[in-house]
Amino acid sequence: MTRVALITGASRGIGRAIALRLAKEGYAVAINYHQNEKAAVSAGEVLTAFGKEGMLCRADVTRENAVREMVRAVEMRLGPIDLLVNNAGIAEQVLFTDLTAMQWKKMMDVHVNGAFYTSSAVLPSMIRRKSGCIINIASMWGQTGASCEVHYSTAKAALIGMTKALAKEVGPSGIRVNCVSPGAIETDMMAGFTAEDKAAIAEETPLCRLGKPEEIAAAVAFLASDDASFITGQVLAPNGGLVI
Repeated sequence: MTRVALITGASRGIGRAIALRLAKEGYAVAINYHQNEKAAVSAGEVLTAFGKEGMLCRADVTRENAVREMVRAVEMRLGPIDLLVNNAGIAEQVLFTDLTAMQWKKMMDVHVNGAFYTSSAVLPSMIRRKSGCIINIASMWGQTGASCEVHYSTAKAALIGMTKALAKEVGPSGIRVNCVSPGAIETDMMAGFTAEDKAAIAEETPLCRLGKPEEIAAAVAFLASDDASFITGQVLAPNGGLVI
């Protein structure tokens, strides 16, 4: 039977790479996106080229009802969800003293509340089936903190805490929950960085380069696989050695 994966924020960047990798692994993939329909359609066309079943799901993960409707639509079309990847996210650099309550709330809404809503929506079916896997995409800044990214670092740290606690709670039901914590990855989120900034980050990284979205997708594919069947509540950190 074909396994079903739902990836949030999967129209571009790391999310898109995860969707394509999971399709190669044989999953029927539901690509969630919020605003970038053109990119989502493009990702969906690539899935079709693989000959894999998939669907596009437009939904704002910060809205609980929209998330529940999305999960119902995926289950009706593709079947029960075997794998949830909470990848939807935003990034922003701002001094803490300039950070507004609205900016703080939006960061928590997307990263933390979004993961809560999606996990809550898929877990009842997983628990009934005594099977399932949830993978949260955090960040090395959730492990160490980043200057001028306090709200982002806090949100990603919360995802790591959620991963560990939820893994303990749902483990007896045969469900694994893990976290991938990327380092500096060459995606649109780094569009605001100059070539000099990127070179400096690469120089600080022991492997002397930025990561690729496909390398994060490979980490997700491993944690979702049977090879990781005894791994839960863990943080896998593909960061080139920048955080050890």
